[in-house]
Amino acid sequence: MSMPITTTRTSRDWPCQVKQPGSYDWERSAAKWLRELIPARYASYPALIKHPVLLARHAGLQVQQEIRVARTALQTARAELPVLGLPESVIEHTIKLYAAELRQLQHIARSVRAVSEALGTRGTGR
Repeated sequence: MSMPITTTRTSRDWPCQVKQPGSYDWERSAAKWLRELIPARYASYPALIKHPVLLARHAGLQVQQEIRVARTALQTARAELPVLGLPESVIEHTIKLYAAELRQLQHIARSVRAVSEALGTRGTGR
């Protein structure tokens, strides 16, 4: 039995590791995926285990922080990496790496928002 929820697995932002909202055990798959996004020491905190919506909030904050770090690394690379004595080819490769990581993190942030919205829609608070 499927429940009408605005976020679906077919959405570009819905993580493939998370079952479709309304399906059996989807909240557990969401929590498992969200725990992978936060530092391991947080994943065992009882409040985050018991309340997936709280876990989603924390994962969102964690990803936003990582986005800030990637942006800073990208914005400062041309000025700071040459001082380290790195060859231009390594600097260019590193800049491309930071840009790709930033795009990936932005996608993850959208995925966390989609899962958060679905968890909030269900009123999950186990």
